[in-house]
Amino acid sequence: MDTLWIAATGARAVLRQQAVTTNNLANVNTTGYRGEQAQFRALPVYGNALPTSAYTTVQGNSANLQEGPINHTGRNLDVAIRGSGWIAVQATNGDTAYTRNGDLQVSASGILSTSDGRPVLGQSGAPISVPPLESVQIGADGTISGVPVGSQPNALVVVNRIQLVNPPPAQMQRGADGLFRDTQGPAPADGNVQLAVGALEGSNVNPVQAMIQILDNTRAFEMQTKLMQTVDQNHQAATQLLNVS
Repeated sequence: MDTLWIAATGARAVLRQQAVTTNNLANVNTTGYRGEQAQFRALPVYGNALPTSAYTTVQGNSANLQEGPINHTGRNLDVAIRGSGWIAVQATNGDTAYTRNGDLQVSASGILSTSDGRPVLGQSGAPISVPPLESVQIGADGTISGVPVGSQPNALVVVNRIQLVNPPPAQMQRGADGLFRDTQGPAPADGNVQLAVGALEGSNVNPVQAMIQILDNTRAFEMQTKLMQTVDQNHQAATQLLNVS
């Protein structure tokens, strides 16, 4: 029965890994997406089992913070972070969160937001409000400028500056909404973070590796279920021998 339980925990862990890998593959074309990896831990079995027996428990998921490919679009509201760093946005509950999704747009109310509707924060920590402009320009340092509607072409005004941060990777934690938070609190703006304007960062998920991982997970699950079947067959054979005796 100890062997059956150990095999069951292994099968459960493989299913968890399969769900994570499938989600990664589904987001292979999501702008700025960071792949996930399920984390597990082997723990000893307490009781009458041998001291060498161990089972698997889920520790949670970790994020792969490796940079994704930068794809040039030519659109003036598309930005991609060069190297490490994050764009500060406002989460649904009002908290400060971070993303690498630089697919920006100006809403009907004039708020600069990401493609999934997250308001982008400025230097003051408040959402950036963009007045009516002939066109919007974003600098490499995140400065937003443009020519007001009805003004001369040379009447360029600075509207705000996107809050760019770069906290240590170990402090970044992904939330259920897909946004990242700094576990030490809101991070300060970092002037060294630079943007590639007219470009978007792609997902860092390698689709070929994800497909291989799915196949490996399938084989691992089959192995665990085969072990459970073998344990059940041995148990039935032992029961028959006891009944005969």
